[in-house]
Amino acid sequence: MGFKVLLVGRALPDSLPLEQRPYATHRMHLAFKKGPLFYAEYNIRLLFYLLTHPCKLLVANDLDTLLANYTASLLKRVPIVYDSHEYYTETPELVNRPRVQWIWLKIEQFIFPRLYDIFTVNTSIANLYQNKYGKTLHIVRNIPRAYKGNSTITRQELGLPDDKKIVLMQGAGINIQRGAEEAIEAIRYIENAVLLIIGGGDVIEQLKQQAAAPEYKDRVMFLPKMPYQKMMQYTRLADLGLTLDKDTNINYRFSLPNKLFDYIHAGIPVLASRLPEISRIIESYQIGMITESHEPTEIARIINLMLSDEKSVANWKINLAKAASELTWENEEKVLMAIYQKYV
Repeated sequence: MGFKVLLVGRALPDSLPLEQRPYATHRMHLAFKKGPLFYAEYNIRLLFYLLTHPCKLLVANDLDTLLANYTASLLKRVPIVYDSHEYYTETPELVNRPRVQWIWLKIEQFIFPRLYDIFTVNTSIANLYQNKYGKTLHIVRNIPRAYKGNSTITRQELGLPDDKKIVLMQGAGINIQRGAEEAIEAIRYIENAVLLIIGGGDVIEQLKQQAAAPEYKDRVMFLPKMPYQKMMQYTRLADLGLTLDKDTNINYRFSLPNKLFDYIHAGIPVLASRLPEISRIIESYQIGMITESHEPTEIARIINLMLSDEKSVANWKINLAKAASELTWENEEKVLMAIYQKYV
């Protein structure tokens, strides 16, 4: 659209190098890695950076960047767009910390009603914000571009077993209450299958300790965070994708995780927990099954059924191709472009 883009973020010790992009990037190295001092340092550093770099439009990604961006937009007198990727004040990291939650809620309550162009990731979260603040939000789901390649890479080349079914769970946020512990326990009851976990998150080290028990020998594989295209090579070779977030907080209840669309574009059936946005897509396109329980034995029962039902797998594959042709970034980006057109 003709914008000269600068993406600003922070670097962590385990951050992957940024692949070459067609726009400028800047990563801040901060003294604090988490907690109140991190958020204070981040927003102060971010504010000074924004004030000292010319721009005609600011885009704040989630609530933890909004205060600095909004302050900069006032001082610089430039417009701001807010891109809310989740219902931030109800994340599991905040719901059990009422004082911290209160601070973020006050920031949101002060700034949100003063915003004009706001994006979020699905209808459920848009409705929550509309009911709370009386604002109409634009919906842009985080869906990949249509895959036009024809990957010939093999399991052997990627170090994956040829003689077992691969059940996959992936994501940059494999955190508490996302069903990973139950997935590991369930793999004990699944014959001739391995659980592949790709990514990072708060519970990865605990998961590795859990999987180190003798009963999980050769049943669980871990791979670290990796560039998206490489991750998708592994995803396309899986037999089944898992998204098992629990309905323990509002943010998870109405989540629509990236991995769901990654599974769809990789053409692999999905087993998901009963969350409204996720189950709506799975059931409308008929691309997998829903579990009503997080009991490992029940998860294992459904996985065994899905892996062995060849007729259903064939139907799911047909439906996945249809879903992948309709659920594309090429369709989602039209909403963004219609808004950003005002600022060109």
